[in-house]
Amino acid sequence: MDDGVRTEKKNKCILICAGDLEIAEIPEKREGDLVIAVDGGYLYCQVLGIEPDVVIGDFDSLGEDNRAQIGPGQRMISLNPVKDDTDTLAALRLGLAEGYREFHLYGALGGRLEHTLANLQCLLFLKKEGASAYIWDSCSMITLIENESLTFREDMEGMLSVFAVGGTAEGVGEKGLRYRLDQAVLTEAFPVGISNEFIGEQAEVSVKKGALLVIVRWA
Repeated sequence: MDDGVRTEKKNKCILICAGDLEIAEIPEKREGDLVIAVDGGYLYCQVLGIEPDVVIGDFDSLGEDNRAQIGPGQRMISLNPVKDDTDTLAALRLGLAEGYREFHLYGALGGRLEHTLANLQCLLFLKKEGASAYIWDSCSMITLIENESLTFREDMEGMLSVFAVGGTAEGVGEKGLRYRLDQAVLTEAFPVGISNEFIGEQAEVSVKKGALLVIVRWA
């Protein structure tokens, strides 16, 4: 998948979660990548023909019969259902502990609303840990930036929305888009950053102080 976002080439940690997975393909695993199936996300791996390196969860959405199908060459980490971390957060902690700093999450949206919100909050958790993360579905990509900028190639199409998270976002800028922002202040109480448009130019979104949830929608 070519996302139009300028990112470095590096080993990545891929999570297959148990939410809605409406996506035609998942990028091919490269040498050095880590694929983690999160609880019921293991069922998606079976459908897609993906061999996860690790299967982790309290297995409330996987069930005993499907759990028994986990191959002998795959690590299985069984979590206590009475815990503070969600299964997804536990998987992210595992990836961080193994040295990964770029995360791609699939099946992390839809399903139960509280899980979707928790997964979005995990983007801020990863940023605070010095990592970058991207949540994908069939028509959008979600990431988070903090005190930094994110650029997009000139052939990018669709819409871009930004939301302040974790407090006020100051010095917000958007250029190369239909509507320009310069030194704007965004708060969590006013969604002024929704539905800007790519216009065939290299685009950039930036924030000088604070964090922005960035949603790119191409369909």
